Amino acid sequence: MEKSQQVLQRTKSLRGRLETYHKLRQSCEDVLTLAELGMEEQDESVFAEVASQMEADKQQYERMFLSTLLTGEYDRNNAILTLHAGAGGTEAMDWVQMLYRMYVRWAESNGFETRELDMLDGEEAGIKSVTFEVVGENAYGFLRSEKGVHRLVRISPFDSSGRRHTSFASMDVMPELDDSVKVEINPDDLKMDVFRSSGAGGQHVNKTSSAVRLTHIPTGIIVACQNERSQVQNREMAMKMLKAKLLELGEREKQEKMNQIQGEQMDIAWGSQIRSYVFCPYTLVKDHRSNHENGNVMAVMDGALDDFILAFLSLQNKGRS
Repeated sequence: MEKSQQVLQRTKSLRGRLETYHKLRQSCEDVLTLAELGMEEQDESVFAEVASQMEADKQQYERMFLSTLLTGEYDRNNAILTLHAGAGGTEAMDWVQMLYRMYVRWAESNGFETRELDMLDGEEAGIKSVTFEVVGENAYGFLRSEKGVHRLVRISPFDSSGRRHTSFASMDVMPELDDSVKVEINPDDLKMDVFRSSGAGGQHVNKTSSAVRLTHIPTGIIVACQNERSQVQNREMAMKMLKAKLLELGEREKQEKMNQIQGEQMDIAWGSQIRSYVFCPYTLVKDHRSNHENGNVMAVMDGALDDFILAFLSLQNKGRS
């Protein structure tokens, strides 16, 4: 039964890719026809429309190309992401909030849905940690490139002297596992705590203890979910997160699998970053693995991450060839 469901999902995915290809091809042909008509009629008013559609087609092509680089076992899955503030105090918590916004913007611009699962606000400003889900085909394949430590350099808005500060935040990325992936968990190894949701809004917030925190006693892994409608739903989501973390842990002994899913564990501090975002004294975002750079920091913070993802995936696939 499970195998037949996998075949159906794979068939649906391939059909979707084929349909996307045919739509892109048709759009390119339509743009070419429109451009030729504009030249024949000497109607320059159509050229703005041609340029706009060409840019849209280019972005669609680049996205299709990116998907061809996704060869990992879990790349087609949804992604579960967790941001943690590192060195830098309030600055680092504000940095987590900025990164959270960046990834939500990226997801929206690429047709993915996002769902906040758990959040711990900072004492003065920003976010200590946030866990959220990005839903859509290939979400994990694209976003696994973001796992690691992200470094910010800017003039601190929290420093009355206007000094430059360096802050760090870590990103953890896991695939959401479906029922076909079996991870055995002994119920006796689990400790479940329930508490009141702390987020804003929702009829259950601060009224019922619907939020769930699971602790896997043998490993010390802790996961939490508070943004579903009920305690049962929060527990189900927390179990998914725990299974994904235990899968990572179990596959550390298999180096190839570890590189695909877990990545390298580093301290959330200087010298361990995968990417730097410099706002001052110059503006530059640089990925330290692929050496890809973008001087338009604000565009990146608004979700322009595709070039960084492409550079990482291209480098990874080159290393495997």
